[in-house]
Amino acid sequence: MASAAEQLAANLNFGALAKADELKKRIWFTLGALVVYRLGTYIPLPGINPEAVADLFRQTQSGMLGMFNMFSGGAVGRLAIFALAIMPYISASIIVQLLSSVVPTFEALKKEGEQGRKTLNQYTRYLTLVLAVFQAYAIGVGLQGSGNLVLEPGPFFLLSTTITLVGGTMFLLWLGEQITSRGIGNGTSMIIFSGIIAEFPSQLAQTLELGRQGAISTGLLLGILVMAICVIAFCVFMERAQRRLLINYPKRQVGNRMYEGQTSFLPLKLNTSGVIPPIFASSLLLLPTTIASFSQAQGGTGFLSTIATYLAHGRPLFMVLYAALIIFFCFFYTAIVFNPVETADNLKKHGGFMPGIRPGERTAEHIDRILTRITVLGAGYLTIVCLIPEFMITYAQIPIILLGGTSLLIVVTTTMDTVAQVHGHLLAHQYEGLVKKAKLRGARR
Repeated sequence: MASAAEQLAANLNFGALAKADELKKRIWFTLGALVVYRLGTYIPLPGINPEAVADLFRQTQSGMLGMFNMFSGGAVGRLAIFALAIMPYISASIIVQLLSSVVPTFEALKKEGEQGRKTLNQYTRYLTLVLAVFQAYAIGVGLQGSGNLVLEPGPFFLLSTTITLVGGTMFLLWLGEQITSRGIGNGTSMIIFSGIIAEFPSQLAQTLELGRQGAISTGLLLGILVMAICVIAFCVFMERAQRRLLINYPKRQVGNRMYEGQTSFLPLKLNTSGVIPPIFASSLLLLPTTIASFSQAQGGTGFLSTIATYLAHGRPLFMVLYAALIIFFCFFYTAIVFNPVETADNLKKHGGFMPGIRPGERTAEHIDRILTRITVLGAGYLTIVCLIPEFMITYAQIPIILLGGTSLLIVVTTTMDTVAQVHGHLLAHQYEGLVKKAKLRGARR
């Protein structure tokens, strides 16, 4: 069976894609859903002064607004109905994951299998709604207090802004679930991915314009291109990297038959925490910058402005704290999502063991020791990728945001997952075709 699957994977081509009608329907549905999302990022909130919004965003885009604008595909900079995007859902998912590790009730639901997972997903949706309401109301209050951004301030504007932003977030949450079930999968990641990719042409045009004006040399432009290719290749290699732990299962007897022992592997990803550490680290460091930018926009200066100066992109203090927070959150989040004791207990229940390691506590200690070592490599990988644009900002004085950090990690991981989903559908289609041919041959005989 394995050799047949490998042979099918080797024979995947566009001809097979043309014959897979179900896969084509899923691809078209995904593209249509993403077009709907992109259209929504250009529909502004009611009662907003677009020119004043553009001026304010130019002054505050170096803070958290710039990062959120990247995730929302430019919707934050335009104050569109999808300005909140699915950031409340991401926050809710992280909170529920943390609760499932520390709260006994949530931990019990996590162990109940499919039914428990559905219950946790429902709790995540409820929490998403609550967070979206608070964030949307806070945005409405902030807009009313930021000068001439609002044409007619008042309770009606707060109500309409809250309802519109919350509705946009919940619609995107539903749209992501539809992409997951009826499209090619990874709906939430695809929405964020499309938003980041949509901002890439403007970033590229900005960089090329700097080259045309002579701000950066042609050699530096070529160097940036080579660096981008190398960083992408490095990310793909590290995201695929695994440490496989050998697991042996002893012989077992079922009735009068004796089954041979089996061998499998426990894969440990080098980057278990994913893109969570850069998101958390960026949010914490950019918070003072964002508050100081709003303060300056309203004519205020003070202690926050001094902090924002030292924590600006490309500054040494920012890079040191950024690296330290990424490393910390790598270890913290890995400890939350992966429990060596639970893994060792599951192996013991099913009769599995590691050669030379006693089942139970010794196995948990062995897994924890290896996980700690590979997390060091994963944290170093994330730190390098996230600091590359900061060094480029310092050296070349250009904001190359899309060539490193969280955005590049999301683009690389989502692309790899999407390709794997497409290959999986093609394999299933070709396997079904082989089964049908075998049945026809059997019927003819």
